[in-house]
Amino acid sequence: MTTPALDTSPWDEVWGQDEAVRQLQAAASDPSQLAHAWLITGPPGSGRSTLAYAFAAALIAEPGDASAVRQVVARTHPDLTALRTEGVIISIKDARALVERSYFSPSLGRYRVMVMEDADRMVERTSNVLLKALEEPPEQTVWILCAPSDADLLPTIRSRVRILRLREPDVADVARLIVQRTGVSEAVAEQSARLAQRHIGMAQRLATDAASRERREQTLRGVLGVRGVGDAVEVAARIVQLATEDAKALTAARDEAEREALLRTLGVTPGGAVPPAVRGQLSALEDDQKRRATRSLRDGIDRVLTDLESLYRDTLMRQFGQDAAPINVELAAEIDALAAAWSPQRTLAVIDAIAHTRTNLQGNAAPALALESMLITVATGRAA
Repeated sequence: MTTPALDTSPWDEVWGQDEAVRQLQAAASDPSQLAHAWLITGPPGSGRSTLAYAFAAALIAEPGDASAVRQVVARTHPDLTALRTEGVIISIKDARALVERSYFSPSLGRYRVMVMEDADRMVERTSNVLLKALEEPPEQTVWILCAPSDADLLPTIRSRVRILRLREPDVADVARLIVQRTGVSEAVAEQSARLAQRHIGMAQRLATDAASRERREQTLRGVLGVRGVGDAVEVAARIVQLATEDAKALTAARDEAEREALLRTLGVTPGGAVPPAVRGQLSALEDDQKRRATRSLRDGIDRVLTDLESLYRDTLMRQFGQDAAPINVELAAEIDALAAAWSPQRTLAVIDAIAHTRTNLQGNAAPALALESMLITVATGRAA
């Protein structure tokens, strides 16, 4: 996210959520409307985190203090504590550290603000660490949690927060934003917004990377071609390979930059031998990077599952004669053929298998095996 200039507001970074902005602006300026804990929910790409940090800036900075706003947006203000896990789950250690900092008084700003971007990635034991902190926070501490849905959190957490649900933008709205940001043609922007299912970040990536659009179509065509167990194994392996390559491309440059920065901080010259005394710190960094790579891989596979859900959703709509706008317009002929060949019950069985696969992957199932099981259901119409 871009650091705002001196004459801009942190709210300028929030797009398409006017009602949510109005509510949070009122809460930031009127203590009687300010809850001690908030949960911002919305689908991926709806701007949950952007809104959370805009709210944090409004809470921490005095009116007109552009320097404090820039610090909050850059995540460097001393009265902001942010947690965004790059692992599969939020560790109980990280949650405890967050809770401990929540009891510090503000040092420079009006409030101390605790932002947890991935609150849905807490297991029950970790959620329990937060309960008391959310129930009885210090007077000048405000919690902001972000998650796709309030159903992703325990009822005990939901009962202690004020929930703010973001709206889903229209495809046309996202397409216009992509044109403004990237300068691509309206046709490419519309296609990318539609295929990304209005996820702004994914739409921008599809719009600016033709190879990503091509990989997506190849993956869907590969799944449509699954006819038996052999095909299921082959296509599952291909999906995992593509997701692995994509994850490496996204993290490799960052990993190397982090390694070089750490060695430089420790006084190790480029290309020099690493002294035994600092190998532990380097090993800890590598462990963090491995966790990040695992999450990046699983997020990539989850994106493939989202694309597959859209394919079979289009098929089901065709089978029931619904007029809902299709997502995969480019595969209209294949979807028509599938809708005629399958029963709606079989399509629903596949959609259920995709949802079950997503649940299994969240539980650390082996990606290749989970995908093979799902694709066998695609091939046979029966659960593996």
